[in-house]
Amino acid sequence: MINRNVADKYRQSAVATASPAELTLMLYEGAIKFANIALAALEKDDYREYDKVNTNIKKTRAIITEFRSTLDRKYPVWEDFERVYEYIDWCLSQANINKDPKMLEEALKRIREMRDTWKEVMKINNVGYH
Repeated sequence: MINRNVADKYRQSAVATASPAELTLMLYEGAIKFANIALAALEKDDYREYDKVNTNIKKTRAIITEFRSTLDRKYPVWEDFERVYEYIDWCLSQANINKDPKMLEEALKRIREMRDTWKEVMKINNVGYH
């Protein structure tokens, strides 16, 4: 119990002191974490795990929705990001509806690619990346 409280306080502190770039990276990491939890539950091929699958896919989709809603439309590249996020969201939706691990793996692949691209942007710009 004490370790969990310490971990919770650390996470709260990390979020409170993070730069916008670091917060974006945290969101990507969160989406990957939730999608992985859903995938592990889905791969058990047990209908009793479907609630866990649904809950974690919904969490992943909420993060993707947040990314979509915060796209800055003054930059032409926003349309490219929108298409990728729309595709990821569609994959997540299909994975949840059909309990399809391949669609969830596809979404995870794309989220990881977006995260890795973001890390490179942070590194190139020397922004909040340690």
